[in-house]
Amino acid sequence: MSGLKWIGATIGWSFGGPIGAIIGLALGGLGDALASGKGGFTIGDGTFNEERSQQGRRPNYRTQQQRRAQTTSGDFEVSLLILATVVIKADGVQDQRELDFVRKQFVAMYGKDRANKAFELFKKVSQQTVPLRQVCMQIQQMMDHSSRLQLMHFLFGIAKADGMVTEDEVNQIFTIAGYLGISSRDYNSIKAMFYNSSDNAYKILEITKSATTSEIKKAYRNMAKKYHPDKVEHLGEEHKKGAEDKFKQVQKAYEQLQQERGFK
Repeated sequence: MSGLKWIGATIGWSFGGPIGAIIGLALGGLGDALASGKGGFTIGDGTFNEERSQQGRRPNYRTQQQRRAQTTSGDFEVSLLILATVVIKADGVQDQRELDFVRKQFVAMYGKDRANKAFELFKKVSQQTVPLRQVCMQIQQMMDHSSRLQLMHFLFGIAKADGMVTEDEVNQIFTIAGYLGISSRDYNSIKAMFYNSSDNAYKILEITKSATTSEIKKAYRNMAKKYHPDKVEHLGEEHKKGAEDKFKQVQKAYEQLQQERGFK
């Protein structure tokens, strides 16, 4: 199936586990190719046994340092596709503006041809019931922290695409954040980038209104480092560009506080 080349060449660990099962079901015959190792696909070493998981044992993945070195643009893309379908269905309505946002983001990141293929896969995945906890557990174990933060930023962007973020969507993203091992501070920082309030700049920088000038400066340095686009450079230029939005929000928050507090 030539249409799968866009994904097969760049996926590593996400061909295994619950994510691999979802993609295999969405693409029909791909499941056989994964099982046999045929078709020129790169299959990750991680395996996920549902029965063992239900017994409370962890999947048999490699060590954290080894596995996270394997996260690729394709791994991120597939993870994003699956989680995006969950958020869009959170309020019980698939708003066309949200779907258009997903397509627009795919085009910006991957180009029109690859984006069209990705969106076709997205629509097939959206027809499934996603085992959210298991999927997030695989992502949390296999994907580095900076890339998981980028996933969260994208999910809030989807929720905001129709002009507002509903309570159901917020609750769903909060649940995803917990499963992904995202701290409440990081969650609230990214969430604040999509709201307008008097204390948003403080939330983005993960500080309170009582912070001193030196604390604000320190927070800015820390957040600029955390959200720097180079942190996701290993995912490819398409995702590095996407990460620039978060970085700009940090800069904007700092400049706002500079103006309000009158410091340089």
